[in-house]
Amino acid sequence: MNAAITPTRAEPVEAPLFLPALPGGVTRLAPALLLLVLFAALLGVAVGSAAIPPGRVLAALAGRGDDIERAILVELRVPRVLLGLAVGAMLGLGGAALQGYLRNPLAEPSVLGASNGAALGAVIALYFGLAQAWPWVLPLLAIAGALATLALLFTLAGRSESPLTLILAGIAVSTLAGAGISLALNLSPNPFAAMEIMTWLLGSLEDRSFRHVLLALPCIGVGIVLLAGQGRALDALTLGEDGAAALGVDLAATRRRLLLGVAIGVGGAVAVSGAIGFVGLIVPHLIRPLTDRSPSALLWPSALAGAALLVLADVAVRVIPTTSELRLGVVTAFLGVPVFLAHLMRERRLW
Repeated sequence: MNAAITPTRAEPVEAPLFLPALPGGVTRLAPALLLLVLFAALLGVAVGSAAIPPGRVLAALAGRGDDIERAILVELRVPRVLLGLAVGAMLGLGGAALQGYLRNPLAEPSVLGASNGAALGAVIALYFGLAQAWPWVLPLLAIAGALATLALLFTLAGRSESPLTLILAGIAVSTLAGAGISLALNLSPNPFAAMEIMTWLLGSLEDRSFRHVLLALPCIGVGIVLLAGQGRALDALTLGEDGAAALGVDLAATRRRLLLGVAIGVGGAVAVSGAIGFVGLIVPHLIRPLTDRSPSALLWPSALAGAALLVLADVAVRVIPTTSELRLGVVTAFLGVPVFLAHLMRERRLW
């Protein structure tokens, strides 16, 4: 009598950090998104409070023309656009990766507390006056806050690989960081310090320089590399933890890379832009109908769309007529609420 043949469990394998092969939906969508990113970048350089004709813009970027116009374009607008592209790409990619990993359509970097942790680190630098004495302390403490949040998240979640455990731990960590921010505002030594903290928390790319670009890009680059290479693992997780493990996905390694990517990338982004919400929530929902809806097909398109969306939102805050420039976080919040409500109503109909 033949012995019963039992299926064997595949040995866990780690997904590569970077996957050069892109899903078919991505290759079809990429040219349109790249053109949108290019259009947003050109618009971000050309549009501002100081009207500069296109011909003089090109002359200034080529190193000719008026010195004041060249200073406005090269020292103010170009760094602002570069940061908008980098921060938007990181937030969009982070939202797509977390929605795929947690199988939660409302997930974004703030769900795991990374955004609030980075914000708390920056608020500490502002509260104690460290940012005025040493400007580089602000981004460093923001990144340290995001990493500390990650460490606490790992401690609370323990060895659990359940998305629900991570979400609950993330909510606890995010609430704790938010309480720290509120405490700093409540005990602020003077109203000017409180105003500075509130202004930073609203999010903005105003008055950013190449120094901020150099501080943020390494962290954002590391975050993008860690997140963008997890497409196969995220596709396998659509079958559940057991199904993904049977296909050979190392769940612990996947979780480690995703959380590190979110913490480092979002920490670097928040350090220079302040707290900008809803980009990670909006972008995947806008891109998903244009793809095959698999998590891997959302990653790179979400990065490109996030970059374009944030730069276009930053252009909007410059051209909307107000007595003082609107904060970028306010605009993205107004864009994100309708998407959130639309998804909520759709889910309500399914109930």
